[in-house]
Amino acid sequence: MNISEGSTMGQHWYTTLVSELRVTVDWLPPPIASVLLLCLVAFIAMMFGRVITSAIPRLPGLRRITVIHDIADNLRNYVRGLLMIIAASAALPATEGFSPTTDYVLGKTFACLFIMTLGFGIIRAFRLGTNRYLERITRRESVDDIVVRSHQTQIRVLRRLIEITFGVVVVAAALMVFPAVRQYGISLFASAGAASLVIGLSARSVFSNLIAGIQIAMTQPIRMEDMLILNGDWAWVEEINATYVVLRTWDRRRYIVPISYFLENPFQNWTHSSPSLIGTVFLWLDYQTPVSRVREIFYEELAKCPDWDKDRSQTGCQVSDSSTNSITLRLIAAAADANGMWNLCCDIRERILERLRHEMPETLPRGRTAIVPGTPDESAWPASLISPPVNRPDQGAYKGPDISGKPSQGPGSIAAPG
Repeated sequence: MNISEGSTMGQHWYTTLVSELRVTVDWLPPPIASVLLLCLVAFIAMMFGRVITSAIPRLPGLRRITVIHDIADNLRNYVRGLLMIIAASAALPATEGFSPTTDYVLGKTFACLFIMTLGFGIIRAFRLGTNRYLERITRRESVDDIVVRSHQTQIRVLRRLIEITFGVVVVAAALMVFPAVRQYGISLFASAGAASLVIGLSARSVFSNLIAGIQIAMTQPIRMEDMLILNGDWAWVEEINATYVVLRTWDRRRYIVPISYFLENPFQNWTHSSPSLIGTVFLWLDYQTPVSRVREIFYEELAKCPDWDKDRSQTGCQVSDSSTNSITLRLIAAAADANGMWNLCCDIRERILERLRHEMPETLPRGRTAIVPGTPDESAWPASLISPPVNRPDQGAYKGPDISGKPSQGPGSIAAPG
């Protein structure tokens, strides 16, 4: 038996079924009987599709194949809808009591629904396939995180653009089934000079964002889960849509930013080349601080931090600045990602301050006051707190403080730093 013979047998079987159903409702008025016939045929097709979509994943050779289960779960409604539309449209010639206009409108409606159901089913299958691909890429431990996020960005952005474009084509093709809409489309194309200008001006921002989305997918100045600095806030790229980007801040706020912003304005991307980041901790300590000992404490405590990436080439402890009352130590260390970098900075700051407070409290910042000879209450202060007089003669160079304790030879005494 060839394919044509099988098709003929199937058509004959279906015609017989419709005829038998038509006889069962023949006692009703013709219009009501026809409507009931179409509903019965659609219901039988829906039950048949339900049996198919439920039985296929349970077959012995397909039970362990997760792809089959995903396809059945995501496309079952589209399969049932297609079967219902096909069954109803095939049974339409067997109906009676409808006017020619009603038959014509029903036929065009079934054709429109068929195109839309098939088109959106293809979109759903395309989304399912891309999701499976992204899951497989994510599960591969050997792939660098940058590669994974690059694939995620490209797939998500291009997928939305393809879905929007294909969806517009499907809806246009479905509506073109009706002659009135087709004639309107032809007349619209005939007058496309003024219409295209008006539409282009009104939708300029939408088109610019769509084009920017394509550029983002190709050049990738931002990727999924990149860490950016926007308006002074740390934010992670949570979602990249066709026309806008959703940024998630550390306190769970969301920035909704037009996607063209990232092509027209400068911004900071801390994870563009690598997710690894270097954290910086500043400590303001006293001038009496033994920097070498603080450096030893830093490396001792850094080895105990779980967020440190063990890269000693990116660590350091240096005196980066000094002021009137204190010196500034800059501590740097690297972590695997932004969250680890923040936790590492907080952790190492707490650990070192705890060690300094217990082992070297003299390193903590303090204020100093010096009492010099010549004040009214000089005798009330201990000698250790009084600075020596300044030897500033009327003529000649300054020779420093007079450590012999003799009275100042200058015109007066001044305060000297302790």
